[in-house]
Amino acid sequence: MILIRVLIIAICSLYIIRSLVRIFLPMLFNSVINKAQEQARQQQQNYQQQQQPRPDGRIRVDYKPEGKKSSVPDSEGEFVDYEEIK
Repeated sequence: MILIRVLIIAICSLYIIRSLVRIFLPMLFNSVINKAQEQARQQQQNYQQQQQPRPDGRIRVDYKPEGKKSSVPDSEGEFVDYEEIK
């Protein structure tokens, strides 16, 4: 008789715990996800505020390398050596 009572109490308690988990676990996940989204949104806003605004349509060149010109004139194009196989 005691064994049956223990089994019934265990089954009922597991059923109650399972029902509570089904109710409260999604709420917990939603709060965690909302908090992560809010942090990501704040980081994005901070990043955008740190960026220096540049005027639209203008190109700015910070560095122009000084170097030799290519040995092949532009009118020649690019040439690739190859061998014919017969």
